[in-house]
Amino acid sequence: MTAPLTQLLQILGKSDVDFILVGGMAAVLHGAPVTTLDIDLVHSREQENIKRLLRVLSQLKARYRGQPEQRILLPTADALSGTGHNNLSTDLGPIDLLCELSNGQGYEQLLPHTEEMTDAGISLKIITLEKLIEIKAATGRAKDQLILPLLMKLLDKKARD
Repeated sequence: MTAPLTQLLQILGKSDVDFILVGGMAAVLHGAPVTTLDIDLVHSREQENIKRLLRVLSQLKARYRGQPEQRILLPTADALSGTGHNNLSTDLGPIDLLCELSNGQGYEQLLPHTEEMTDAGISLKIITLEKLIEIKAATGRAKDQLILPLLMKLLDKKARD
């Protein structure tokens, strides 16, 4: 994990924003020998949580990726309250805010499939390794299919320990 992504995760973890870490960063924190270039999270879409999230995103100078430099689009409460994915750049690196996963699972549905993990002095909700494997298997994306054998071996190892 790069230093800026670690710093971004620390800021998010200290922000009182309700979110679940998913994706590559979750795999890294579970001990998978992979690298990731962004942070993927599923956030609570409760109105007060969206307000807290927008404050943090403002501090991080978050804007949508893939836009021409002269057209800076900032995240909005409406966008963060919907069902889509918000792929943002920040001063510390990319963050993908997933209102729901592709199978329609949002924060509330994923919450029972999380564990608390302490990293860099902060407590994070992270998707369980079992659920991460299920999510990656369901996407059908090549990059997710490549990581599945690593995640399954990691799960096997954890079961033996």
